[in-house]
Amino acid sequence: MMNKAYFYHAGCPVCVAAEQMVADAIDKQSYEIEIIHLGEQASRITEAKNIGVKSVPALVLNNQVFHINFGAALSDLG
Repeated sequence: MMNKAYFYHAGCPVCVAAEQMVADAIDKQSYEIEIIHLGEQASRITEAKNIGVKSVPALVLNNQVFHINFGAALSDLG
């Protein structure tokens, strides 16, 4: 079974740049990556909060949150 990686972002320039870097860097043999644009998928903000995401962009691997850079606080999104 392949591990799942989640990349949460809000579409800001910092997020888009990080999305490209992360998508290119993740080992696709080890992880299936799901990109979640919270500006377009606001229904998933609660999910992100429950996982522990505080700001975007954020990468979640094995239920551990890695805040990559500061684009926007999750509280600003909804």
